[in-house]
Amino acid sequence: MTIALFPGSFDPITLGHLDTIEQAALVFDRLLVVVMTNTSKKPLFSEQERVDLIQDAVKDLANVEVLARPNQLTVRLAKELGAGVLVRGIRNSSDFLYEQQIAEMNRHLDPALPTALFLARGENAAIASSMVKEIAKYGGDISQFLPAKAATALKEKLDGKD
Repeated sequence: MTIALFPGSFDPITLGHLDTIEQAALVFDRLLVVVMTNTSKKPLFSEQERVDLIQDAVKDLANVEVLARPNQLTVRLAKELGAGVLVRGIRNSSDFLYEQQIAEMNRHLDPALPTALFLARGENAAIASSMVKEIAKYGGDISQFLPAKAATALKEKLDGKD
């Protein structure tokens, strides 16, 4: 059985993330979507909120499990969870170069842990959580970029209703 790990900050989950999850769920027996820490980002949502939003978005995917494991090294977590593959999504050539660097660093840390890259569908190629948060902050329509529950949660968070 092949277990794959899709790490990310998912703040919040976008349709681009969901695209990657759906593609990887078709390929691997079990997919672990893990909310992790990105030290270069300051999250808007708590770890548990992010887990809840992802769980809602993937509720129909039986082989997908969602968990939070902040402040851990991805390769160590993969080993701990029995994952044999890392999953990453690519929207464009800039993403490719960035993900290539991450994959090479992970390969240095654990040569037995490959990275599988999934290309975003065209309609998801421009979606980035940071841009979606910016659009939402100024009252733009974000429903085309996020799963419904995540869009509602983001609007409420930015309106101070949380």
